[in-house]
Amino acid sequence: MSHRFALRVYYEDTDLAGIVYYANYLKFIERGRSEWVRGKGIDQGRLRDETGIVFAVRRVEADYLRPARFDDLLEVETRLVETGGARIMLDQEVWRDDEKLFAARVVLVCLDAEGRAARLPADVRQRLG
Repeated sequence: MSHRFALRVYYEDTDLAGIVYYANYLKFIERGRSEWVRGKGIDQGRLRDETGIVFAVRRVEADYLRPARFDDLLEVETRLVETGGARIMLDQEVWRDDEKLFAARVVLVCLDAEGRAARLPADVRQRLG
């Protein structure tokens, strides 16, 4: 099951050519991931405060397929691929209507308060489903 998050392209997101600056797609999918986690009932601030665990991006493999432009209404789609002991793998895509603009495979890791890999808590793993 996928999660969808809508966003609008603002002037600040674009470059001199009027298209979305490539690095901003990473910001867009970060927002999509944050909303996906929130939608699963996980409060990342509370998780950090109570367990010291945070999620960090370990790897992003990205394909830029078509440009988005100022004022476009986009949708970020997030799908869980798999979970491991300390990692979460996701596929994320950015769409404008029925046109895929961007696709990424993202690997997240769980880190403890000292920045070391930590096992994904069982209740969190269950919620991510």
